Amino acid sequence: MKNLAQTTTMEGKNSIFYMIKGIALAYFITFLLLFIFSVILTYTNISESTIAPIILMITIISILIGSSLSSSKIKKNGLMNGGMIGFIYIITLYLISSFLQTGFSVNLYAILMIVFSILAGMVRRNCRSEFKKIIF
Repeated sequence: MKNLAQTTTMEGKNSIFYMIKGIALAYFITFLLLFIFSVILTYTNISESTIAPIILMITIISILIGSSLSSSKIKKNGLMNGGMIGFIYIITLYLISSFLQTGFSVNLYAILMIVFSILAGMVRRNCRSEFKKIIF
């Protein structure tokens, strides 16, 4: 029989695994939706002023899905885990951007993206039951 310390350690390792899996899923969905949006933007007359709001929506949708699926496996500390998924997702994205882009700076849009990413991760537990009602 496992003792409490071993059980807690295993749960912690599983939580980290599922969080990484959720972040990876969120990035996959982001890249897929951004690719679709870029094709639509290229071959239609959609205004380029729609880029920022669409990117924000894609980010939120990706984090909602990634955190929802990962938290369904973790099953505890839902707000904290969801918020961490959103935070890690967006901070990793900004760190990569800062290395690849010259003149990168944190502005109001970046701060809003960070806040919305954390909130999207935290909101997901309430939305999951609504998604189940729509899908099933």
